[in-house]
Amino acid sequence: MKIAILDDYQDATRNLDCFRLLDGHEVKVFTNSSRGVGQLAARLAPFEALVLIRERTEFPRALLAKLPNLKLISQTGKVSGHIDVAAATELGIAIAEGVGSPTAPAELAWALIMAAQRKIVPYAANLRAGLWQTVSNLPEYNTLGTVLKGRTLAIWSYGKIGKLIAGYGKAFGMNVMVWGGQASREAAVADGYTAAASREQFFAAADVLSLHLRLAEGTRGIVTADDLARMKPSALFVNTSRAELVADGALEAALKLGAPGGAALDVFLNEPLPQDNPLLRLPNVLATPHLGYVEKDSYELYFRHAFQNLADFAAGNCQTILNPGYAAHPRQAS
Repeated sequence: MKIAILDDYQDATRNLDCFRLLDGHEVKVFTNSSRGVGQLAARLAPFEALVLIRERTEFPRALLAKLPNLKLISQTGKVSGHIDVAAATELGIAIAEGVGSPTAPAELAWALIMAAQRKIVPYAANLRAGLWQTVSNLPEYNTLGTVLKGRTLAIWSYGKIGKLIAGYGKAFGMNVMVWGGQASREAAVADGYTAAASREQFFAAADVLSLHLRLAEGTRGIVTADDLARMKPSALFVNTSRAELVADGALEAALKLGAPGGAALDVFLNEPLPQDNPLLRLPNVLATPHLGYVEKDSYELYFRHAFQNLADFAAGNCQTILNPGYAAHPRQAS
């Protein structure tokens, strides 16, 4: 098959052990992103199969309809709204889902929490510039870091990643408090943690607040300006899940007002993030370029399943198809 691997920013996939699963196929790796239906259609029209790295590129109906040779989209991890599944099914395009792991995203979130609380990045950057024990040249930001022990870690959603974060917090002597649906709160209490009495208390009591919600229509913009305004001026807001969980513009405005006092972010509305994004100019923001799952072991896991699904599809026996209705379309007979 003629296969394209999209948005491999670091050109990492061809160096994975699992890449050999694609032996015998014609593979093209794209290391830069393309935007706009027209550009993407021109780039991807020749290919029979696409391997997507999570949701770095969206596939609406308008784009899928311009890819006449496409038979399979092999997804790393799960589909999460970036593909029009109904359109793909109608057009005879199969979608194969893969698997993921909570370990790397949870560890990245914890690394951000520790780095932000102790102000490691500005300290290290200023040391290279010849400044000793200096966070910022601005007196209001040249402040001391803080330990985690004894402080309140607030976790919104107690799923696979949230549970790992809670365990890390407990190991560091933090008071762990959970908010979310009833099932999340009950599971957290059963594990010995505290469920917030209300949403208002959850935001007001947090010293470190970390989001671990899935993005869906019901959670889009779920964190509001009012929520953020309840946070302490000393609190840290952490988002390694999805930028769309926060109301548009609310976090930037809140940080400028001083509550919360800082943010650690791995996800953004537009990725790759433009260099002129206002968040990058705020000294109380620690930002990383969506590294949650960007890690060697995770890549081997994600891509091994994606590549195996592709090989199985080519052999006619893929068992992980999300939309079995695709098979009725004439394009699959060609």
